[in-house]
Amino acid sequence: MWPSGQIFCLKDVRFPTSVEQLGSDAMHTDPDYSAAYVVLETDCNLRGFGLTFTLGKGTEIVVCAVKALAGLVVGKCLREIVSDFRGFYRLLSSDSQMRWLGPEKGVIHLATAAVLNAVWDLWARAEGKPLWKLLVDMDPKQIVSCIDFRYITDALTEEEALGEIGLNPKSQEGKQQREHQMLMEGYPAYTTSCAWIGYSDQLLQQLCTDALRSGWTKFKVKVGADLEDDVRRCRLIRETIGPNNTMMIDANQRWDVAEAIEWVSRLAEFKPLWIEEPTSPDDILGHATISKASLFILCHNRVMFKQFLQAAALQFVQIDACRLGSVNENLAVLLMAHKFKVPVCPHAGGVGLCELMQHLILFDYICVSVSLSNRMCEFVDHLHEHFTSPVVIQNACYMPPKDPGYSCEMFESSVRRHQFPDGDVWRLDMKK
Repeated sequence: MWPSGQIFCLKDVRFPTSVEQLGSDAMHTDPDYSAAYVVLETDCNLRGFGLTFTLGKGTEIVVCAVKALAGLVVGKCLREIVSDFRGFYRLLSSDSQMRWLGPEKGVIHLATAAVLNAVWDLWARAEGKPLWKLLVDMDPKQIVSCIDFRYITDALTEEEALGEIGLNPKSQEGKQQREHQMLMEGYPAYTTSCAWIGYSDQLLQQLCTDALRSGWTKFKVKVGADLEDDVRRCRLIRETIGPNNTMMIDANQRWDVAEAIEWVSRLAEFKPLWIEEPTSPDDILGHATISKASLFILCHNRVMFKQFLQAAALQFVQIDACRLGSVNENLAVLLMAHKFKVPVCPHAGGVGLCELMQHLILFDYICVSVSLSNRMCEFVDHLHEHFTSPVVIQNACYMPPKDPGYSCEMFESSVRRHQFPDGDVWRLDMKK
């Protein structure tokens, strides 16, 4: 039986991570990791869970945008949605009035991702599979039918997606072996949890030392606020992790173009694998100017990624389960990245993002890229205890989830306690 959506539940859930400077960087100095959290109730007691990631203030705006989209979902049958998922994606992203708020970017696109993430979760649960397995088992034509190719056909056509790149017979060869490999070994990860910009030198050194003992070999360092401070911190971390382990640096869009070139030149002695988000994420030509360094960019839709790839303005692609339009749009970017031969290393620094991103990167390796060269997925060791199916890390690798769904269901007790502004955490905080 295919479920139909009957009730649309929505919560503003916020965690006070700013208290301990978790998630702090040069642009976002006091983030409270938060989510607009969606629950789709159906007529057969099956539920779909979805979220989009935010940083605290403004989550209520995203919640309002999700509410505005709810009428496009409630009452629809899941079979009706997935039989024309491209059409349903376009229904949400191209409503004739609401698209004026984007289109396909900003608050309305974050809201679209929350709704679509819940629908994908519901579909995977209805099939009794984790989302990555649902994707891996799909016929390539069905995968491609979920993608909206509008605005990207000058870089990737539907025929190309089915033919010469990605989901072709060559990528199908060895698929079972790659799936078995992932089940046994997991997907390589790197950690950002050791080097938030608000951490003291002593804490940085201690966390890096502890991570090394736990098997971590790849570390991302937040930079961008003060050059001399960055030089000191990068030197400390490089000395702690040693010359043979991998370091990446992330400026979180802090610099102007000329400033980025100067800053990256000063930090080059520490041999970072990449510099992440050195300037405005919309500045394609600026990134092309900076791109003698290895750049790592997070974009807000497939069109921006298309242009960065066409301009050779990045060397690593950073997809995101909530910034982009859920699985549908991420599939488009994975296929474009494969065509342009650029490795994908997902962004997962936020509440629920590790849980979501593991599914997409497993699919990418098993069915699209078929390579682990220069590929890894971000991991942050925060807030996983609030999820019913939290990520499992072994030997610094993501182990494939086994529970049906998209892994973003939160415990009801956690939602109640952290709901803003009436949850216990926030009521107690306001009384201080």
